[in-house]
Amino acid sequence: MGHFRFGKLLTSGVPQGSVLGVGMQIVRRMQRDFKGIIDRLSEWQMEYNVEKCEVIHFGRKNRKAEYFLNGERMGNVGVQRDLGVLVHQSLKVNMQVQQAIKKPMTLDLSNNQLTEIPCELADCPKLKEINFKGNKLKDKRLEKMVNGCQTKSILDYLRSGGRGKGKGKMDNAEKGELKEKARKKKKAVKKDDDGESDGMEDLNKLVVRVLHISESPSTVLVKVTANIKDVRPYIVCCIVEGMNLRPGNALKRFLIAQTKLHDDVCQRRTLATIATHDLHLVKGPLLYDARPSHSLKITPLGRKEVQATDLVRQLQLEADEQRKQKKRQNVSGLHKYLQLLNGKENFPCLVDAEDHVISFPPITNSDKTKIRKATGQLFLEVTSSTSLQVCKDVMDSLIVRMAELNKFTFENQEQESVSDDETDVSIDRSEGWEPVVDLTTSKTASPELTVKQVRVVDADGSLKVVYPAKTDLNVDASYVTVIR
Repeated sequence: MGHFRFGKLLTSGVPQGSVLGVGMQIVRRMQRDFKGIIDRLSEWQMEYNVEKCEVIHFGRKNRKAEYFLNGERMGNVGVQRDLGVLVHQSLKVNMQVQQAIKKPMTLDLSNNQLTEIPCELADCPKLKEINFKGNKLKDKRLEKMVNGCQTKSILDYLRSGGRGKGKGKMDNAEKGELKEKARKKKKAVKKDDDGESDGMEDLNKLVVRVLHISESPSTVLVKVTANIKDVRPYIVCCIVEGMNLRPGNALKRFLIAQTKLHDDVCQRRTLATIATHDLHLVKGPLLYDARPSHSLKITPLGRKEVQATDLVRQLQLEADEQRKQKKRQNVSGLHKYLQLLNGKENFPCLVDAEDHVISFPPITNSDKTKIRKATGQLFLEVTSSTSLQVCKDVMDSLIVRMAELNKFTFENQEQESVSDDETDVSIDRSEGWEPVVDLTTSKTASPELTVKQVRVVDADGSLKVVYPAKTDLNVDASYVTVIR
């Protein structure tokens, strides 16, 4: 009693029994654990990277203590990914949800036992990729599409109704609707010599007759080389007879329709490109190839023969001149498609038996095979770098549009024109373009079109595609009748 100990300055410590004491104990233990990790790594001669070691602090009142690995301070972060999930220091899931919403969704149901694909899938805006390969669907066309088409084409098919429910069991309403359609179709194609009214009803139908290769063995053959695979690999061709381009503005309407298809269905030629030729001027068999730009020569529509590089350079100069004159960036005609060739060393081309380039997609056709008013048989081609189904869909749209135009020409008895000077199919029609005309003309007895199949084979002669096949030209329009 009565004795005092000398005081000593304390540099560390906490009040006895405080919460802070427990916290500091935890910090010390964690730091001791870190040291144990470093010792173990050193024992096994394993290096570590402090820059990849990060600390995340939870709680608003967290003191955010600093942690060290072998004397190096570890960085602090507010968000960390754990097993693919973003963990925020506030423990809120907003950031993970936002990232999941922005990320495109993928649906993979390949190699299952699906027989139908619901049309409601087309209403999922975040669905960017689907895979239904290996399923035996009732809708055979849809089954063919899922095995070879992009997601967008499949969703568009489902969105338009297609035959998405397949050919399985149907309810009474669907059976009645199919019977009614079959009855109307039978009535439309039936020939009644005794009744004039039945004949008028037939005229209101657009009739497209498909002629198979076995019925027309002399049709053109198209061979595809291996060089085209990485450039513009897909091509579909066919021959159309019965298209009357002689009367009035028939040819002009056809060329304008082709331009509109390029802008709409073909998405300004980024999805596909259409080319039309006079069959009598096409010398088969044809070769679909990709060649260096400096060795590719073509006679463009309305121009002289020129190398592809010179043609592109000339079109680029014309485009620059257009921009200066009109004082705007937009250009017209062939010039607006030049960007589709950017970065390509080899250009796609369709070559005839005499090694003359008759088509240079997606830019222009050859003047040697251009269509005229006197053209009676047309050779049609559709090329794409997207998919084979895109080519078929575009060709379907083109043939249906041709049938509509031919029926319009048949019903409107226009006077014959008097010129035979066609204009480039790719010219901007808004700039005073006038159609060509022809004196030699004869009236057709029917607006019916005949489509002849064309085979596309590889370098070994193996069949790649034939158009139109059984699954092609399956148009849903009630005013179109396809006879096979």
